[in-house]
Amino acid sequence: MDRKRKWCVGGGAVLWVLLAHVAVALEVPLDPKVLEGLPQPPTITYQSPKDYIIDPRENININCEAKGQPHPSFSWTLNGTHFDVDKDPKVTMKPSSGSLVIDISNGEKAEAYEGVFQCTARNEHGTAVSNNIVVRQSRSPLWSKESNEPRMVQLGDSLILHCRPPVGLPPPIIFWMDPFFSRFPQNRRVSQALNGDMYFSNVLMEDARSDYICYARFTHTQTIQQKQPITVRVLDMMNETVLASFINETDLFGDSPVGERKPSFMVPLGTSSTFMVLKGETLQLECIAEGLPTPEISWSKDNGNFPEGRFRFNTFQKTLEINEVTEADAGNYRCTAKNSKGLAHHVITVEVKAAPYWTGAPRNLILAPKENGVLTCLVGGTPKPTVTWSVNGVPIENAPNDTCREVKGDTIFLTDVRTGSSAVYQCNASNEFGYLMANAFVNVLAEPPRVLTPPNNVYQVITNSPALLHCASFGSPIPTITWFKDGQTSVLNGDPYVLHTNGTLEIHVAQPLHSGKYTCIANNYLGSRENHVHLQVKEPTRILMQPEYKVVQRNRKAVFDCKVKHDPSLIPTMIWLKDDEDLPDDDRFVIGADSLTISDVTDTDEGRYTCIMNTTLDQDSASATLTVVEAAPIVDEQPDPPADLELTDQLERSVQLTWTPGDEHNSPIQKFLIQYEDSLHEKGVWVNMTEVPGTKTTTRLDLSPYVYYSFRVLALNGVGFSEPSAPSEQYRTSPSKPDDNPSDVQGIGSEPSNLVISWKKLTGLQSNGPDLQYMVSWKQKDVDQEWITFSVANASEYVVLETPTYVPYDIKVQAMNHFGYAPEPKAVVGYSGEDFPSGAPASVKVEAGNDTIAEISWEPVPMATVNGRLKGYKVYYWREKSLLKEDSQPEEVKVMIFSGNKTEGKLPGLHPFSLYNLQIKVFNGKGEGPQSDTQTFETPEGVPGPPAFLTIIPTLDSLTLTWGPPEEDNGRLTGYTLQYQPVNNTSELGPMEEMSLAANETMVTLAKLKYSTRYKFYISANTIKGSGPTRTEEAATIIDEVLMRPPTVGVGKGPTEPPHPTSPPTQSPPLSPVFKGLPIGQPFRRVNSSVEENGAFITWEYSGPDNVYVEYNVENSKDAWTKEAVNGTQTHLIKGLKAGMTYRVRVVAKDHSDQTMHSTDELVITVPAMPSTQVDIATQGWFIGLMCAVALLILILLIVCFIKRNKGGKYPVKEKEDQHQDPEVQPMKEDDGTFGEYSDTEDHKPLKGSRTPSNGTLKKEDSDDSLVDYGEGGDGQFNEDGSFIGQYSGKKEKDTAEGNESSEAPSPVNAMNSFV
Repeated sequence: MDRKRKWCVGGGAVLWVLLAHVAVALEVPLDPKVLEGLPQPPTITYQSPKDYIIDPRENININCEAKGQPHPSFSWTLNGTHFDVDKDPKVTMKPSSGSLVIDISNGEKAEAYEGVFQCTARNEHGTAVSNNIVVRQSRSPLWSKESNEPRMVQLGDSLILHCRPPVGLPPPIIFWMDPFFSRFPQNRRVSQALNGDMYFSNVLMEDARSDYICYARFTHTQTIQQKQPITVRVLDMMNETVLASFINETDLFGDSPVGERKPSFMVPLGTSSTFMVLKGETLQLECIAEGLPTPEISWSKDNGNFPEGRFRFNTFQKTLEINEVTEADAGNYRCTAKNSKGLAHHVITVEVKAAPYWTGAPRNLILAPKENGVLTCLVGGTPKPTVTWSVNGVPIENAPNDTCREVKGDTIFLTDVRTGSSAVYQCNASNEFGYLMANAFVNVLAEPPRVLTPPNNVYQVITNSPALLHCASFGSPIPTITWFKDGQTSVLNGDPYVLHTNGTLEIHVAQPLHSGKYTCIANNYLGSRENHVHLQVKEPTRILMQPEYKVVQRNRKAVFDCKVKHDPSLIPTMIWLKDDEDLPDDDRFVIGADSLTISDVTDTDEGRYTCIMNTTLDQDSASATLTVVEAAPIVDEQPDPPADLELTDQLERSVQLTWTPGDEHNSPIQKFLIQYEDSLHEKGVWVNMTEVPGTKTTTRLDLSPYVYYSFRVLALNGVGFSEPSAPSEQYRTSPSKPDDNPSDVQGIGSEPSNLVISWKKLTGLQSNGPDLQYMVSWKQKDVDQEWITFSVANASEYVVLETPTYVPYDIKVQAMNHFGYAPEPKAVVGYSGEDFPSGAPASVKVEAGNDTIAEISWEPVPMATVNGRLKGYKVYYWREKSLLKEDSQPEEVKVMIFSGNKTEGKLPGLHPFSLYNLQIKVFNGKGEGPQSDTQTFETPEGVPGPPAFLTIIPTLDSLTLTWGPPEEDNGRLTGYTLQYQPVNNTSELGPMEEMSLAANETMVTLAKLKYSTRYKFYISANTIKGSGPTRTEEAATIIDEVLMRPPTVGVGKGPTEPPHPTSPPTQSPPLSPVFKGLPIGQPFRRVNSSVEENGAFITWEYSGPDNVYVEYNVENSKDAWTKEAVNGTQTHLIKGLKAGMTYRVRVVAKDHSDQTMHSTDELVITVPAMPSTQVDIATQGWFIGLMCAVALLILILLIVCFIKRNKGGKYPVKEKEDQHQDPEVQPMKEDDGTFGEYSDTEDHKPLKGSRTPSNGTLKKEDSDDSLVDYGEGGDGQFNEDGSFIGQYSGKKEKDTAEGNESSEAPSPVNAMNSFV
């Protein structure tokens, strides 16, 4: 590693030099040969954790391992005082180690060794210390004695069953089970909280039982403790409630079922709380709500999202868990509980603190005498940690003074270090949440260089891949590394070589010319060492002839070719796979040198065959598929290969090839394929040359100069290709000058001051001779100057530097070889690189054409300032604010592009009555130029949007209308226009009344209206530009009238009702339905609709093809459109529509491929329900009489039931409580988590008085009196605690002892297997 140094001047009085000339950390190598005899201060390599919990049943092992030269000695402190290991016979220290073993197997209590241990490792070069290791004994105490009274809870109320486990070390894992070790099911209604308590959002009758048991599992001692069973009794007061409601004449059946209520939070309480979590830990937030129906919990974070990949929801969305907490996770988390009665919110404010953590731990330093160094102790934490330093285990303020050392906060500056000043420094960073301690030694050494890389290493790489040549070294001062190649004197450091700081030499793209012997030299002022390595750059492995798709008849032969080219010095290995697995172990599969042959093909041989060619450095692969077909009655086979190849009429650029066909094997030959091999340029590679019809056996072949040709022929019939023929004799053509010039010649600048000329290189066949080169010529177009020419070889581009910005050039690239030049090429035009435009558009003018469109214009920038090809102008515009709302915020900037030299246009989609800003930039292929001056313009007022809402409250003879201002004012409101008219039973509209209302009015009451009459209302908002869209509603002057209103026209939607016959209006003409159709000139015009019961009638005007269809579906659904054909008419009745439903309808014209050619806009129609009559049923005498009779009958039945229930009923003299005694503590085996036989003498004694039988059942000691015997139980299917006993045959008698018929309990061994 390279570093900068400067000798300390004046004994270290100036700390200046340290900041710029500090020695970097030098790692001590692990090579034992290097370490031998090399002094080194101690380093702690292994130690026990800071918080060390031990098992009191096992010996205590406290680890402390360290290395150093010489090997360090060890000592310990306990609670800050020296711990004499030799004086305690139960404590031993491992040989060559500081690890302690404390033997407590002979009755010694582990409590005697609880405390804070610290290990010290020292040798003559310094002292290292371990962390403070706090040793504590694990504990699993028994549950405190308690008597659990039965919990009485009303049906539907919430309930909490507290666990309150004993405090253990570490804390236990909590779960709830019954005596048979079956877990209680949990769901959204019933769940266990983080503290172990069981929460019921609302109680059901099925929750009544007497065996709710909380278990605590102590993982360190593998024991299980259990709480006394808890009894829950659910009360159903429904009968009393019903009777009381009749007596008090109250409304029993109100708006909500009995007991339903909105959610409220059980955990945490209130509407807000705070929670603190440490960085790096797991955050668990919990919200449990009660309510009926059961609430659903959802979570969100104010002003943020949950961290992706680090959060999840547990316990049915009641717990949010975030792993690896960071400072960004702080903030307000909102949990929401929601049911049909309402919702509740609770905000948890999370504060993230942090125990100290490293941002830059101190590192070991190896310094040479007179060098400078810096030790840094960079830590983070919240609150900010306090950093203190020690040297050799002694606080640095108490250590001997060292003039070459200065401490400044978290940094120690070392200046002009001396031999013998080696030491170990300790950095301690702490805050209220913990501490960090690290050792870092300063080893002052003077060592000559050593090269650690083995000599004469051979590195092999593939062409075009990176090569890394290593030269690992050690020395103090750090040696400087230099490289040489093949004994040359020049230093290798520059393209294509990169010298890394660790001494490694890298070649990014290795080529064969980089092969050779490399020498690295490590040097410092104490000496130098050199090492030699070798680099070999190999040719890549390539498959030249890939296997081809085969169709083979059953019982025939399949041959897959796989011919490969590889570096001759590498040993190749060919592997064949079938469907990415090894080939079947079958003699029919034969792997050749460059092929795979499958004999007697069967159906199971079908599949994908892959050829893989491996070398020690790389590989290549190719695949093909085999398809097996049924054998034909007449056996067809591949033809035999052609034979007797002969070359005649040999000319310089052509030759005649003749051959004799082989046997066709019942399938006529379709064609012949001629291939050639060029043994001069690509030996062993056969290339397809031409094809000849199967009826010919000779062809004339056109040849290229400077090629060593060999030819072969393959025959193709219906089965496949034959094997290749034997090669012809070799035919060599003479070299010649190139026939062709490079293609795809281009000139495109990559920078403002260059021109990159590129072309497609000629192939080996096109070279026509040796020493192929390219003559690159260029000159500025339309400028009187000479051509500039440069010759390049084996390249496909050339960069011309220092060119003017974006000027045209004439470019030519001509091929040449040893025998001459190719024909003179045609010049092509290229351009040097573009630069960013330097001019900005001027004279920008903006004029608002109407309330949503603005017209803009500007003067074009001078072409001299474009600095490239003009692509157009970009107009940036944004809404600064609304002219009506001063507190409105600017909107996002929009961009409109005008291509070419266009200097005017329109900006659509503007907001009316708004202030806009506008800027214009010119742009070319390089990018955008400077912006124009910002222009500000205003859009005029427009018509407003519809009122936000319209609600109507009816009474007998008046209607109160309330509406909201439009969401889009689009100007200053001048008022509202209200129109209304009556609607009779046949949906006919009466006279229209009209009112003008002030802009600040949002409510009006229309009095003295007709009794029992329905009215239709139209209200619209007005600005100076006119009225906006109308919002329509209907209402009647009686409350209980349920008249199905006819379809209405919603804002922005098409018509959904036929026009109503109307009488003449009193103030203004009636409102006509507004229909949406295509503009004039379109195929569809004047599209109308009317609705009736269960159907809709559609009419239109259309000129075009006759394939017209009516399509419809339910509004806002994802169902496909229903299509009905129209038989040449321009009307259609849609039948079968559902009353009260809203539909989307459109008329379309399709072509013969069922593609839509024309379509109308969608109509939105609502099918009316059956209109009700005007008769008020509640005022009919027969209905009132019927309701009174029903009420009287129900009251009589309830009184009879009440009397019968209380007559002669039996009640128990007294109620006996369950006497559940303490259950036994049952330890778990460590291997499988089941109950074991171990019981500790103190914390693990079995509880006294346990009445749990050996088979796991609980014996019931209650009174045998049961609700079943007193008329409450029905058929005796439930005990008093609600537990199900339907498995017993026959009805239980009063004198039968409970428990005799109990089925066998589950095995505790099997039950514990499901513990957490």
